[in-house]
Amino acid sequence: MPLLSQHQSNEFTKMIVLGDPGTGKTGGLASLVKAGYKLAILDYDNGLDILRLFIEHECPDKIDNVIFKSLRDKYKMINTQLIVDGPPKAFTDGLKLLDEWPDYGKPSEWGPEWVLVVDSLTHCGRASFDWAKVAMPKNPDPRAAYFFAQTGIEAMLADLTSEYFRTNVIVITHVNYVDTEDGKRKGYPNAIGSALSPKIGSWFNSMALCTMKGKERVIQTAPTGQIDLKNPAPFAMLPEYPISTGLAEFFKVLKKPETNKPTPTKPTAMRPTIVRR
Repeated sequence: MPLLSQHQSNEFTKMIVLGDPGTGKTGGLASLVKAGYKLAILDYDNGLDILRLFIEHECPDKIDNVIFKSLRDKYKMINTQLIVDGPPKAFTDGLKLLDEWPDYGKPSEWGPEWVLVVDSLTHCGRASFDWAKVAMPKNPDPRAAYFFAQTGIEAMLADLTSEYFRTNVIVITHVNYVDTEDGKRKGYPNAIGSALSPKIGSWFNSMALCTMKGKERVIQTAPTGQIDLKNPAPFAMLPEYPISTGLAEFFKVLKKPETNKPTPTKPTAMRPTIVRR
């Protein structure tokens, strides 16, 4: 029987980074590269140019510690409607990379020196919806495609946050603001459809917000009036960090002293099987 001190959360950080456009969500990853981590990015946004500029400025010798795969379906216009040109593959291609990344092996076995990044869940959700419209059985109710797409996203998040996925994970997304029944306005991680957004945070122990404070971009870790942010070490975590160092500081707080410096590890368990259509 394992002891609580042996829990894998001491080795791996699994977190949501959310924020409005232009708040530094992608560029903030540069602090992790500078701190010595290796990044593998599922790029659904095609917005890594800012990350490259920051890395070339801060730690150009580590630029090749980042690998990525751009995942976008091609679209065409037919009768004023924008539809996927050919079979939608962006979502399923991303799932395949979670099983096996060419030339780099299984992401689930990379260990604590790596960070697997989904950038962003917003556009990954759109890709899952395009996939669901083709993959699901024929159904006259248009809501069925949303449910099928949400099921695919939930399965992916369950895989990434599982104890068997022995690699750090950051899921970047935008904020989906929802009016609740009690008249309040709440912000949740955005994916596909309003039903899924309030559930996403339940998969993660850490959720931080990229936002503007005056003219400065910061990463906020303490809950706001609209967004229920969280982290496993509220007694040690500062309420906010500069965007330039924030993610590296966040990771450092959550690691035991002996694991502050990333070191490779070997997994000892098999991952669960997730059925993907």
